[in-house]
Amino acid sequence: MNDAPGMDPAAAAALVERLAQAVGRANVLTDPADVAPALSDWRGFYHGRALALVRPGSTAEVAAVVRACAETGTAVVAQGGNTGMCGGATPTMDGRTIVLSLSRMNRVLALDPLNDTITVEAGCVLATVQQAATAAGRLFPLSLGAEGSCQIGGNLATNAGGVNVLRYGNTRDLALGLEVVLADGSVLGGLRGLRKDNTGYDLKQLFIGSEGTLGVITGAVLKLFPMPRTSVTAFAAVPDPAAAIALLGRLREQVGNRVSAFELISRFSIELVLAHIPGTRDPLPTASPWYVLTNVDDPRTESDLRPALEQALGDAVEAGLVSDAVLAESDAQAQALWRIRESIPDASKVEGLLYRHDISVPTSDIPSFIDEAGARLEAAFPGTRVVCFGHIGDGNLHYNCYVPGRMRDDPVAIAATDVNEVVFRLVHERAGSISAEHGIGQAKVAELPHYKSAVELAVMHRLKAVLDPQGIMNPGKVI
Repeated sequence: MNDAPGMDPAAAAALVERLAQAVGRANVLTDPADVAPALSDWRGFYHGRALALVRPGSTAEVAAVVRACAETGTAVVAQGGNTGMCGGATPTMDGRTIVLSLSRMNRVLALDPLNDTITVEAGCVLATVQQAATAAGRLFPLSLGAEGSCQIGGNLATNAGGVNVLRYGNTRDLALGLEVVLADGSVLGGLRGLRKDNTGYDLKQLFIGSEGTLGVITGAVLKLFPMPRTSVTAFAAVPDPAAAIALLGRLREQVGNRVSAFELISRFSIELVLAHIPGTRDPLPTASPWYVLTNVDDPRTESDLRPALEQALGDAVEAGLVSDAVLAESDAQAQALWRIRESIPDASKVEGLLYRHDISVPTSDIPSFIDEAGARLEAAFPGTRVVCFGHIGDGNLHYNCYVPGRMRDDPVAIAATDVNEVVFRLVHERAGSISAEHGIGQAKVAELPHYKSAVELAVMHRLKAVLDPQGIMNPGKVI
């Protein structure tokens, strides 16, 4: 058992025993080697301490654990696949914390193809939800690079976006009902598959994007959609982000709402993948400063989708918006193209210390934002290399950079905020958001007061005080 400053050892032992009675002794881990993987984030930037790693197997067990923690003033950090970028699922260093793993709560509880809904426990891996929907001839459209390990509870807690937001929306838009264990151990039951319900406040929206600071999501009812029968993926070279946005407009005009994903990728991002991810290759024979990866789909088997996309790209070539393009001829080719995009975070991690900025601005401002941000960074930190890619259809850029001389093993460089300030200041000037889909966590908690209004922050604090008066739910995160 890890030491807990301020907590009597006998009291800590008693709490661990009570938790063992609630979830089974085998599901309360206290050996440092067993707990260690839960005490740091995916990037290895944030580290914490905990009394134990607890693995409940049901909502009732989650409620019993939270109730015990509430009665002893012990913090609760809910953790899903631990794939977050902002340290939101990493405990703080005080040690007076229980890490609550939802991994055992991984069942698909129901699937209603007529209502187009699926009901799942929070520990379901995203890929499992996708596969269950596919088996029923339906689509669950949330798609992330970490979908093989991230869990739906974490996706909801951070309001994850992914590549299909353009057509289907964020995770917030895909949730119809939630089940949540509150800070006192009571259960807010809301697993209803209703698309219309005006019986008061929409309480589920409080918990989506709250990063476990208001309660623990234990289950969800999610929207399903018709399974695409025709799908076409294209990779196109464009001269600049302005051309990419113009291309998006043309695709929407000629293909309609069948554009499900539209990604902007810089050449440097491609080069990182080619250098660090085995088995990848350049999709086009000639390098371009920028690229677009897009996917269009249709629920109909007999569809004009491919000819329409070919025509749109041909028109874009004539207009000077596209210099070259390739359309995937098979699922394997489409997957290879998407692997390049999805491998950028891993390739970037290998390269060195990366200052990550998950930001959003109005889509129309993206070209000028990229130009101005690059100029400001170069002026402040000469030699900065920018890794820019993202879901430009919804204004979300992953605008990341390496600064010369700053290394991954330097804690001062890791903790530095000067690079972030340059980017965030410009985002704020453009009425954007400093966190588009990764959340606030620990990484941006000190930044938030600079970019949220006093009234917004006051309302957030009031909600926190009402729902978590002891402050035990994921302390040190968001606010």
